[in-house]
Amino acid sequence: MIEILILSLIQGITEFLPISSSSHLILISEYLEFENQSLSIDVSLHIGSFLAVIVYFYNDIKDFFKNKIIFYKILLSSLPIMIFGFFFVEFELINKFRNREIIAWTTIIFGILLYLSDKIKVEKNIKENFDYKSVLIIGLMQILSLVPGVSRSGIAITAARFLSFDRSEAAKISFLISIPILGAVSIFGLKNLIFSESIEFTKLNLISIIISFIFSFLTIKYFIRYVKKFSLNIFVYYRVLLGFVLIIFAYL
Repeated sequence: MIEILILSLIQGITEFLPISSSSHLILISEYLEFENQSLSIDVSLHIGSFLAVIVYFYNDIKDFFKNKIIFYKILLSSLPIMIFGFFFVEFELINKFRNREIIAWTTIIFGILLYLSDKIKVEKNIKENFDYKSVLIIGLMQILSLVPGVSRSGIAITAARFLSFDRSEAAKISFLISIPILGAVSIFGLKNLIFSESIEFTKLNLISIIISFIFSFLTIKYFIRYVKKFSLNIFVYYRVLLGFVLIIFAYL
């Protein structure tokens, strides 16, 4: 139970911050020798995050029915990572990237890219400038987040900032694109829950969903407030420091 609480806390906080939830789940579980950390638990944790973003952006989602163009753009931008993600899981390629060395380098490299992108002059917002070029670029860039350490929210924000979107608008783009992505992951996870014959397995996954939802909702709320007032430098510094620590442990 303590393991599930810690993993849910990590997922809820890191899923929507530009620091990579998957890398933190892997590293903490490895360091503390957790028994419950697995791809199935990861998926359940993402279901909690999915429900949180649905609840928080409920009004925006309602607007999708009035403005179907925005809905199509959000869906289109999420398709590349869903397609590639399916094949990564189907052919078990995703497990090949779940190691400390790769996480160390991606944490540093994409942290530096986040820093550079945050220096771009602000010119654009979602309502007027979220065109199909932006949709395509952000969508393709998100494929990189299948590698732990890159961060889906981080690469989406980085791409949007390079495209000159306002910092809070870039964060909102990242959140909205996460809806169909996390939705697809949730369908995969619910299938495992429904057809599982283990009551203990189902109980652990349901608990992880609930706790992840709570922490994810709070993270979304306060991260949006933060980026309206401050730069993303604190996340860059954290990523670079974490990356160098991991390099030391991985190679020495």
